[in-house]
Amino acid sequence: MITPSPFPRARRLTWLCYGAMMSLAIGLNLLPVFLTALSALYGGEAGLSGEQLGRLGAAAFAGLVAGIVLTGPLADRWGAKPFAQAGNALIACSLLAAGFAPGYASLGVALFALGAGAGMLDMVLSPVVAALNPARRAAAMNWLHSFYCVGAAVTIMVGTVALRLGFGWRAVCVGLMILPLSLLVLFAPLKFPAMTTDGARTPLRALLADRWFLGALAAIFLGGATELGMAQWLPAYAEKQLGYPAWLGGSALLAFSIAMALGRMVAGAAEGRVDAHRIMAWGCGLSVALFLIGSFAPWPPLALAACVAAGFTGSCLWPTMLAVAADRHPEGGATMFGALAAMGNAGGILMPWLVGAVADMSDLRFGLAVSALAPALMLPLVLALRRR
Repeated sequence: MITPSPFPRARRLTWLCYGAMMSLAIGLNLLPVFLTALSALYGGEAGLSGEQLGRLGAAAFAGLVAGIVLTGPLADRWGAKPFAQAGNALIACSLLAAGFAPGYASLGVALFALGAGAGMLDMVLSPVVAALNPARRAAAMNWLHSFYCVGAAVTIMVGTVALRLGFGWRAVCVGLMILPLSLLVLFAPLKFPAMTTDGARTPLRALLADRWFLGALAAIFLGGATELGMAQWLPAYAEKQLGYPAWLGGSALLAFSIAMALGRMVAGAAEGRVDAHRIMAWGCGLSVALFLIGSFAPWPPLALAACVAAGFTGSCLWPTMLAVAADRHPEGGATMFGALAAMGNAGGILMPWLVGAVADMSDLRFGLAVSALAPALMLPLVLALRRR
């Protein structure tokens, strides 16, 4: 799967990083399954508006970006391990706080903290796995991020089953604390690699002076918007717009996450056979078509199937862009990964909020259709990066 690394216990640490990516996924995928339930729990008889629900998702992603931005420069100085441990600890504590939040505002704060813990992990896992597997970065990055989808699938499955069995938000939050607490123990005895191969990091100022890198920042922003606009709203769309029951909406998000995991594994296996930019270009074009079919198809099963399939086509955009940037700037260090991840997650903040805002003005069909703008804009940008 991944070329062996000379780093001590590289295989074990790589797999634990996969597990930590699953821990990260808890913080970003638990909320969508419970949007309808939280609307009733914290909004009273009238429920929360689409904009208010979108704000909860935005709070988690704002915390994610804050965690990434704060961790990046410090991880280059102090190493990745303290932040891997702190991220798992914060996720566990924030799950407890979110489960027992007394009101809407306190829930938003807990979700922000949950996102911050996820951001710490998001910041350090990619450069650690890239350092452990320098010979095949694109494959390693796609496999790493496929475990985000595996974690999302597990989180969604737990949430969906809990809804079917009558368990609530609080019980699920407490149950999911097991994974980050376990990783705290398993990471403790291990040594982490340096963030660059020879210790000579490329300064962020030099990266920002490279127009190719600025294009990569814009591309990963659009990649994050492509992925997360659909992921955050799919259960609510299936329930409110397509008329499916709540448990089936959660199942659709589960299928979406599985499709993303498969897409990233396929992209990782294609490394060396197909140009990475071409893989992203095809992913963009197919995602536009599937977003529009999912939004406007008159037959609900076809619309839902297109939404799920969009998980496969859009899955490669984020990790492949990270790998391409790491190949171009191999000494970028954690700061470079932080800048890229922050921009990708900024797209994840904007698009779910924008979908909710448009849905308030019309309906969720047009809200989701707006998401098609992200891959449509990313397509020519990816082709321009390939030419340069």
